[in-house]
Amino acid sequence: MHTRAKTKTLSELGLTARNAGDVRITGLSVDSRSVKDGHLFCALPGTKVHGAEFIQYAVRMRAGAILTDREGALIAADVLADSGVPLVVAEDPREALAFCAALWFEAQPEIIVAVTGTNGKTSVASFARQLWTEMGAEAVNLGTTGVEGAFTAPLAHTTPEPITLHRMLARLADEGITHAAMEASSHGLAQRRLDGVRLAAAAFTNLSQDHLDYHETFEEYFQAKAGLFGRVLAEDATAVINIDDQYGHRMAGVAEDRGQDVLTIGRDSEAILRILGQRFDATGQECRFEWGGKIHQVRLGLIGGFQAENALVAAGLCIATGADPEETFDSMHALETVRGRMQFAARRENGATVFVDYAHTPEALVTALKAIRPHVLGRLIVVFGAGGDRDKAKRPLMGRAAADYADIAIVTDDNPRSEDPAIIRAEVLAGARRGVGEVSEVADRAEAILRAVDALGAGDTLLIAGKGHETGQIVGDAVLPFDDVEQASVAVAALDGKGV
Repeated sequence: MHTRAKTKTLSELGLTARNAGDVRITGLSVDSRSVKDGHLFCALPGTKVHGAEFIQYAVRMRAGAILTDREGALIAADVLADSGVPLVVAEDPREALAFCAALWFEAQPEIIVAVTGTNGKTSVASFARQLWTEMGAEAVNLGTTGVEGAFTAPLAHTTPEPITLHRMLARLADEGITHAAMEASSHGLAQRRLDGVRLAAAAFTNLSQDHLDYHETFEEYFQAKAGLFGRVLAEDATAVINIDDQYGHRMAGVAEDRGQDVLTIGRDSEAILRILGQRFDATGQECRFEWGGKIHQVRLGLIGGFQAENALVAAGLCIATGADPEETFDSMHALETVRGRMQFAARRENGATVFVDYAHTPEALVTALKAIRPHVLGRLIVVFGAGGDRDKAKRPLMGRAAADYADIAIVTDDNPRSEDPAIIRAEVLAGARRGVGEVSEVADRAEAILRAVDALGAGDTLLIAGKGHETGQIVGDAVLPFDDVEQASVAVAALDGKGV
């Protein structure tokens, strides 16, 4: 891990203690178990427990100072009074921590962009990294898939907490990474995790109902996303906004009110980077668009009409941060889909294609099937299931979605976990049999994929949905090796006599 042999005073971190002069800090911690002698322990309010409950343990570990809010100071009043440890009280301790972490670690890649939205964050961040790389930059993307690109590392969260995030940004800068594209989740924005990141541009993709278990209302969810432009992104930076989405114009208004330059994307006649048309084929699409009065056309090896929007949002981020527009557009032919997101898996000798997608909710399955349909000349076949120990209400809805939007639906096991797989399949089938397509059941997922591949005629397409990038199948307490892309490739090789 990245380490820095240094200390900083509280004032150098932008903090002032209530009960002491300027003290020297040796490190930052949000977990009392990781506190070392001289650390600043950040006791943050949580959804279940206030971090101040752990101040007593941080004091025992010889914390150099405590950062918390007024509530935290009251909770730990006795401990703090007895110990005499310097106390910093902030109105918003999460925000204070974000800026404190930025000042502690100091270094960040020269150009950082962030993208928010319900769908498309991972794709846009990956596409921006791929475009920068194609144009010769040392680039990464950070988010759901970890850190990818010129430097790779795992991440526990889409948007890590500030200490982890800034430690990683400093490490990337030390490794010579100049460009980074980040996913900005609504949780991360609401919890101020990005507030200390020096963003050169930020993007908005779309907004639909999600995470209302965390955000009490849809308006609160919107405001969390809007914080990227209304609070985190600097006034002299650029906002790249998809105005085809129903919330796009409103989000553009947030950016304009802040004084940011706004680069709009979409089919809307007002869009600066405007999609004029798309033509679909078995493995991708041609996209025609306008920029600065000039018409461009590029071949994208990406499935789904929405991916043209994602690709152009990524191109917009590159242009907004100094890339030459013509060079950016010329680089778009090299874009590859994110693993497990409408990923091309195999092609039969008769030209039939197989794709793998992570769609594991009714809405996502409908979106995936509708997106892939324009690429299909023949029949559309889907292999899918539903996970165990998860929302049971969605199972018949997934069945109905598959049977309504595919010509043939094959119900199989997903990750049954502790449940009886046969019961899960029966609940999915109950919904599927109310749909219009042909429905069958094959319990074993590998056999289901093999049968579906065997059924593919010329012009047909198979979508294997539900597990995407996962490389294991959870049965009971065991995780068995299983990769949908690998299984599809093996099935095609076996049936077309290519060997395995």
